Amino acid sequence: MNLFGFSAARLRNLLAASFCEALLVGSAAAQTPAKPRARDLGVPFDGAPGPLNAITDVAGVEVGHTTLISGEGKLVVGQGPVRTGVTAILPRGKNGNNNVFAGWFSLNGNGEMTGTTWVEESGILEGPVMITNTHSVGVVRDAVIAWRVRRGAPAADQYWWSLPVVAETWDGWLNDINGFHVKPEHVFAALDSAHAGSVDEGSVGGGTGMICNEFKGGIGTASRVLSAQQGGYTIGVLVQCNYGRRANLRIAGVPVGKEIPDKPAYAGALTDGMLDRGSIIIVVATDAPLLPHQLKRLARRTSLGLGRDGSISGNGSGDIFIAFSTANPGVDAPKGVVPVGMLSNDAIDPLFAATVQATEEAVINAMVAADTMTGRDGHTAIALPHDRLRDVLKKYNRLAP
Repeated sequence: MNLFGFSAARLRNLLAASFCEALLVGSAAAQTPAKPRARDLGVPFDGAPGPLNAITDVAGVEVGHTTLISGEGKLVVGQGPVRTGVTAILPRGKNGNNNVFAGWFSLNGNGEMTGTTWVEESGILEGPVMITNTHSVGVVRDAVIAWRVRRGAPAADQYWWSLPVVAETWDGWLNDINGFHVKPEHVFAALDSAHAGSVDEGSVGGGTGMICNEFKGGIGTASRVLSAQQGGYTIGVLVQCNYGRRANLRIAGVPVGKEIPDKPAYAGALTDGMLDRGSIIIVVATDAPLLPHQLKRLARRTSLGLGRDGSISGNGSGDIFIAFSTANPGVDAPKGVVPVGMLSNDAIDPLFAATVQATEEAVINAMVAADTMTGRDGHTAIALPHDRLRDVLKKYNRLAP
């Protein structure tokens, strides 16, 4: 057995499975037809998006998913139905050194994001950010270490250690969450298939079984590019949204949740006094030269984007956010003085605004991209109906041309 608890044969099998599954995931992604996004439906948003309107508009950032969907009917723990997965965000790509300045923030702590104690202490994110379901955090964390080890040895004067950042939201309404269906090979596949370019949204990766405002939720992303006068920097946001009650949902300032109240998820399972449900993980990327304390400030601003969408960050919600900067390469140099650049605090407001705007849009993109899903015990989360959304926006004179 090695230090990860795998036999040599088991590790070889996992790596082989990782390679094969990565090919399958990449092939599936290439064949996925384009889905409409919130802007395509006429939802108006502030700010100028990047070319992809995605976190991958920040140069170097790569995203990969492994999506696990199988079975139907009554829950049998360990057998399914399975509606889950894992998502990987790599700040400098799978072939780069992913150590970057970072800061994190918890708006409400009924959730988990491992590795943040060291992020807080050091100001550095070492490796990818992973997102999965609540009960798969441990296996994802251990698999990330194994993935990093197999990709090469440390420098001669160093030794291997790792405190991966792994975050979660709860998919137990649709998924056999206690069946532990996310395996190391699925983590490897998400990492190995990570790529630049467009990002799959909706019911994919870690977001496969998630619910947002009692519609189907999941993975969403958006970006903003500042003007040349403001530095031309890019902000990218990726969310795994699994929070909120229907009545609280607002889109472009319109009370869409109250206008489309029918068929909410969790029907009959929530107490009348419960005004929120679930969690959200938000990852912010930027190429602006920000130091860790500034990135923590950036992470906090995602809260304001959630507020625009109607979130109250309720008692039962894990609302945990991390922001990183791809500027300042070499921040992890083991010796000597590391030269760094820092954007003046007096010039940071446009980045705050961009973060708020991109967060607001990323959540709605997740809901627009998601498909109706039925999971364990016949539980169903309906997709946000595009036609009715347009009708509501038109009713309030908020439908963009």
